[in-house]
Amino acid sequence: MKVIDNLPAWHDWRSGLQDQTLGFVPTMGALHAGHQSLLQRSVAENQSTVLSIYLNATQFNDPKDLAAYPETLEADLQMAKESRVSAVLLPTYGQIYPDDYCFQVDETKFSKGLCGADRPGHFTGVLTVVMKLLNLVQPQRAYFGLKDYQQYQLIKDMAVAFFMPVDIVGCETVREADGLAMSSRNQLLDACARSKAGRFNAILRSAHSDSEAVQQLRDLEVDVDYVQSNDGRRFGAIVVNSGNGQVRLIDNVPRHQFRNTLICGPRHQ
Repeated sequence: MKVIDNLPAWHDWRSGLQDQTLGFVPTMGALHAGHQSLLQRSVAENQSTVLSIYLNATQFNDPKDLAAYPETLEADLQMAKESRVSAVLLPTYGQIYPDDYCFQVDETKFSKGLCGADRPGHFTGVLTVVMKLLNLVQPQRAYFGLKDYQQYQLIKDMAVAFFMPVDIVGCETVREADGLAMSSRNQLLDACARSKAGRFNAILRSAHSDSEAVQQLRDLEVDVDYVQSNDGRRFGAIVVNSGNGQVRLIDNVPRHQFRNTLICGPRHQ
């Protein structure tokens, strides 16, 4: 496995692949079993696989959230090696943003609701860094988890809108035994907060309406950013108080997994 931390070395390595199929998994590090499932699928479906680890500051609207994000590079590299990743790209801010973030990719509809409603600039940062990484890596396929369904859909739509020659592959969410979606942020939950977070997915699935889900979550004494049914899914975001500070968690469930059969709200396009 090649570990590359500068762009000239990256371009040299990439040019040597010639006609091999290349899969790509972009991450911010703190890898868990969900990331591992993306890597394993890419390895199974492509001749080579690249993992990028880059903690992208431009998608954080809260500096405290950025500062709290876990960094576990040594363990991440070990997981990549065990997953038979071909190369790991470790870029820096200066390499990704030589323009100092003057050029940005903005989406004006779907990104403004759900996680974008109270996080100004979040998806602009996401789409900008993903476009840059896709242009650098030039994969045939890029893999994203469906826990971040809004992010996945925006990236997929961006690739289509800009005629990018890449297949954006959505992969099912990997969950803990109690249904909690795997997330790097789960590492920040203390025992009490983890117990509350473990009820999140079950409530999204079992509530008869969005408002009922909101009330059940508030009964757990967690802050609810939103619960909203849209485009055949129920989306939710909560903030759980932990000994390590406030931890924001998101999840979503498709129509067939929850009781409410009437899905209201506009489609994202």
